[in-house]
Order: sequence, then structure tokens, then C-alpha cells
Amino acid sequence: MKIEEVIKDAKTIGIAGHLRPDGDCIGSCMAMYLYLSKIFKDARIDVFLQEIPDIYSFIPCTDKIRTDFKTDIDEYDAFLILDTGKDRTLEAEKYFDNAKLKINVDHHISNKGSGDWNYIYPEASSACELVYELMDSDKIDKNIAMALYSGIISDTGVFKYSNTSPKTLQIAADLIGYGFAFDELIDHVFYEKTFKQNKLLGKALLDSKLELDGRAVVSVTDLDTMKEYDAIPCDLEGIVSQMQLTTGAYCAIYLHQLSEDEFKVSMRSNGKVNVASIAQIFGGGGHERAAGITMKGTSDSIIKDILEKIDATLK
Repeated sequence: MKIEEVIKDAKTIGIAGHLRPDGDCIGSCMAMYLYLSKIFKDARIDVFLQEIPDIYSFIPCTDKIRTDFKTDIDEYDAFLILDTGKDRTLEAEKYFDNAKLKINVDHHISNKGSGDWNYIYPEASSACELVYELMDSDKIDKNIAMALYSGIISDTGVFKYSNTSPKTLQIAADLIGYGFAFDELIDHVFYEKTFKQNKLLGKALLDSKLELDGRAVVSVTDLDTMKEYDAIPCDLEGIVSQMQLTTGAYCAIYLHQLSEDEFKVSMRSNGKVNVASIAQIFGGGGHERAAGITMKGTSDSIIKDILEKIDATLK
């Protein structure tokens, strides 16, 4: 079934993703917006996301994203939440709850489904892979394909992570067929860094420490560092993945400070540690090799608690 068959004759449509949107979240939301805008030409379609990194501004209509989460619509005919459950969509959650039709598309195993109609498959590489499956390929254009491809390469590490399947690669091949410069897109989205991002990466690596006899590498970016570099959270993308490339490390744990006693924790694994199960213990989630949590406390106490759980799984 294609998404237009689910939405039917909706005149008002809302779309939202998770807080601190990453490539897959942005790609899936904007691809869905562009696709539905072609089909439901007379419908009002709104996208609700926090501010996105500049690298994704090449996707058309990102300037229409409602970063203030304000709308004059009391009840959307249909509301789609992509790449997450409703609990991580900030103020958009209330619009979803009030909608006549609630749709949830996600690939996270921790999501049991928030909608009236759920399309949730943890075996998929990304939300963008699932969004592609819900689209009529004859109605996809180059811009939609670029948005979807951006999300897939973001969540698969350019097809390097274990969530990459033959199906993922086939979908990527189909998307390339729409005629965009995929090599330039990969460089722009995944590899290129601003000077500020490179400096933050360098500091995070210099400050990193080996724990658990070298089986875990850990680093923290605190509020003082964020202020010093005039950084925002999206400037920290890719740091934890680079840390994971440390020889001998089974997993990487990267914290960046959100407030006085709150940290965003990102974890990556080479497969010997199921970081999703570790994250779930503390109320987070994700995939076996890539997971995240938001935790309160000091950085030292948070790291200690996480390392204890990881150590227990390795014994």
C-alpha cells in the first residue's frame, strides 16, 4: 500500500520527526513533504522539526519547516511521525494526538507504534528506506530521491554499517537512477566538515580516554567547549563514529552537555556490544551498533553507570 492510499482525501497534513533531527529524520520528512505536495496539490502540508544542519539546506522546501512548532490548525486530517515514536517529537506530539488519522513510520526496534496506521520494520536500514517503500516510484523525482538517499547514507554510514542489506543497496541503486550526482552528495552530507566541526572533532579525540582495558573509548564535550566554539549540537555529528574507529575498542561512548546536569549520550559498537540494549536500560534506544540516550547527572557518574553495564555484558 502506498502512502497516498492511507491518507486518502486529507486536506490538512502534518509531518514531524524527532528532536535534534539527523540526516535520516530530515531526509524522510522532507522526501515525504515533497512527495505528498505533488499528489495532494490542494492540501495544506506542514513539517515540524527543530533547526536542521546547513548541509541539508540543498533539499528543496527546507525553508518551509516550522521550527517554532506553531500552527493555526486545531485538528489535522492526517499526521505522520517519521523515524521515531511520538514521545520524541516535542510540541508536535499534541498535533499528532489530535489528528483524525495518525501514521507512524519508523525502523527503531524500541518503537511499538504510536499511530492508527503503523509501518514499523526494525530490519530496515533507515526511515528513508521505509518511506521509499511507501512511495510510487513513478511519482518520485530527483529532489525526492536526493532527500531519501541522504537519509540512507547517513544511517548506514555510506553503506558500511551492519544495517545495510541487499534491499538497502537495491533501493540506493534505484534512487541513483533519478539522475543526481550521488558522489558529490555523499561528500557533502557525510564527509565534508566545517572548520569548526573539525576543531571540535580534534578536541573530542584529544580529550578521549580508553576504558575497560581499551575495549571502550569515551569522550565528553561540555557546555564551556560548546560556548568556546560557538557550537550547536549538529556541529558534533560524526564524532562518535570516528571514535569507534579506534583499534581495539569494542564501543565508543560520546557525551555532549545539554544543560547543567543533562547530557546527550551517543554510542557506537563494532558488534561485540549491543549498545541498544545498554541504552534501553537507561530509557534510550536505537540499534545494536548505534544507540542514544539523554541522561541526567555528572558526566563522570553517567560514564561510570554505562561502563558498568557494558562490562557486565562482556564477562
